[in-house]
Amino acid sequence: MPNQPRLAPVPGAVVMQPTTRCLPMDCTYCYLPFRRADHLMPAAVAHAVAMTVNGWAAANPAFEVVWHGGEPLAAGREHLAALMAPFEGVKHSLHTNAALIDDAWCEFLRDHDVHVGVSIDGPEDMNVRRVTLGGRPGFHLTMRGIDRLRQHGIPFSVIAVVSDPDPAQAGRFYRFFADMGVTVLGVNMEEEEGINTGTTAADPERCAEFWRALVDSWADNPVVRLRELSRVMNFVGAVLDGGAPGPSPVSAPWDPLPTVAHDGGVVLLSPELAGFTDNRFGDFTTGNVLRDGLDVLVVEAEDRTPWIAEFWKGVDACRATCPYFAFCGGAHPANRYFEHGGRMDGTRTRYCSTAKIALIEGVARHAAEHCQ
Repeated sequence: MPNQPRLAPVPGAVVMQPTTRCLPMDCTYCYLPFRRADHLMPAAVAHAVAMTVNGWAAANPAFEVVWHGGEPLAAGREHLAALMAPFEGVKHSLHTNAALIDDAWCEFLRDHDVHVGVSIDGPEDMNVRRVTLGGRPGFHLTMRGIDRLRQHGIPFSVIAVVSDPDPAQAGRFYRFFADMGVTVLGVNMEEEEGINTGTTAADPERCAEFWRALVDSWADNPVVRLRELSRVMNFVGAVLDGGAPGPSPVSAPWDPLPTVAHDGGVVLLSPELAGFTDNRFGDFTTGNVLRDGLDVLVVEAEDRTPWIAEFWKGVDACRATCPYFAFCGGAHPANRYFEHGGRMDGTRTRYCSTAKIALIEGVARHAAEHCQ
């Protein structure tokens, strides 16, 4: 593999940061460094990205443009529409805290055929780390926006951050989202990354039991697609089918997943690195779309981006030492960097232990109990 490109030449999606600002929330576990700054993406950046993306989308009708913050709605409807305008043939999705959603925003989302994802961490007592800039609970603001989406018949997915993976609460956690009518539930264990340096990773055994209990609850009422369960089942299916339907993480090229910051800077592989700088690696960007085409940046990424070579060393070390490598393909760049003191060539992270290894262990325990 050393002389072969390890990044796919064409991504399946691009992440766009229309603004760094996150109104009106100030979640205590947030990793974003500039969420209180009002940096707005100029239309020229979106036009530059669209020049490449429209060609990719012509060959891939499922190509996705993901608007992710800060809070994308803080850019305003008129400006967000101007940023979306240059894109052709793409699927737009937007991830929001939902606090700004009103009837006018619902009409915008419907008119622009935008898939909506919402951040909420469960019932009110599980949502205490999602607070406003004024330090007040944000739960009711988010629920008000969700109610508007439901009134307008707009389906939505959810990403929930779990800071305390209590197995005894997994059932109530799942039922909250099932009753809400969520289409897909993604569960993120709280991570130590970015400016969130105070978190303490949960015990992996407790996490495994949480995942088991969550899958138990899903099996009793499988009305919501669990993102993490789908990942495990897709992996198991590929193993049982001898590698179908596609390459496993062991052999598949990494999707470069370009993240385009408000100023046009492009960070590959790990959106969580955008906005940070390092004495050795600089600002982690591969380049800027206002100077070079996004297609050029992706193809030339490994020559342009010093940290990626060190990251591949870490991936190879995972491959050689970790029995779970075939499932996860190696720890993510941001987790490596922030958990290993600025190094990209470390191996297992706390996030690996709680969100990957504990996940597959928990699903296996469920299967052992219920699939005999």
